[in-house]
Amino acid sequence: MNRTGGGTLVPGVDSGTLVTSDREKISFQHFKNGCRDVIIVAHGFSNSKQCVILQRLARELGGEYDIFMFDFRGHGKSGGAFTWTSREGNDLRAVLDHIAPLYPRRGLIAFSMGASIGINVLAGDKRVDSFISVSAPSDIAKIDYRVWNIDWKGDAAYVLWDPAGKIGKGVRSGPFWLAKERPIDNVGKVACPIMFMHGSRDWVIMPWHSEALSQKAGGHKRTVVIRNGPHAEYLMRDHPAEFVEKVKEWFRETIGR
Repeated sequence: MNRTGGGTLVPGVDSGTLVTSDREKISFQHFKNGCRDVIIVAHGFSNSKQCVILQRLARELGGEYDIFMFDFRGHGKSGGAFTWTSREGNDLRAVLDHIAPLYPRRGLIAFSMGASIGINVLAGDKRVDSFISVSAPSDIAKIDYRVWNIDWKGDAAYVLWDPAGKIGKGVRSGPFWLAKERPIDNVGKVACPIMFMHGSRDWVIMPWHSEALSQKAGGHKRTVVIRNGPHAEYLMRDHPAEFVEKVKEWFRETIGR
């Protein structure tokens, strides 16, 4: 970590590659804002750290925290293929191996499948002090994906025709038949405080998933359902003020600033 002779963090942005325990290369971006604590941002399926929405979130949180963003395997600039949460826990653990020694307190905000990976990892890893799970499926096999409820303007049109929606999108899909852990089985083992966030109009993963996860979770927890909110990262796009306010409020409460 870059510091001056007096021990003060030198603001800047680092990028590089981490190597997981199964030898996959994971691309990262580290915003060093001169803050004491760090927030790790984990994207959802077919997104990456470069997507416009998450870059905006990094800027919004950057006044209070350093930010560490990365691409799961099969996404963005990382190597390999996405295994539908089967092996991606190795990616998050590699991030924690790298970042945990650098900061006294660490928060994690994760979206959709990234959030399910977060739950499964944190069930056995205590190196995160506060967690925000956004639109997490309680069980990958029970994703709703109600195509008849699709938000054509907000989802399809954004990705297909809006230039901003195309930035940082895409996935290299790998085997989907590998064994998977179920977040609903693991969430009760997570020791840190958890806030579950969901959009009331999420057509991919319906709000009952976060409600079920919250019921199983122990300790300090909260559930926030954003009215008329869409899926995962799109909550930040469509309801930025409310989303950022809730995120900041939770992290201030659980890890400080």
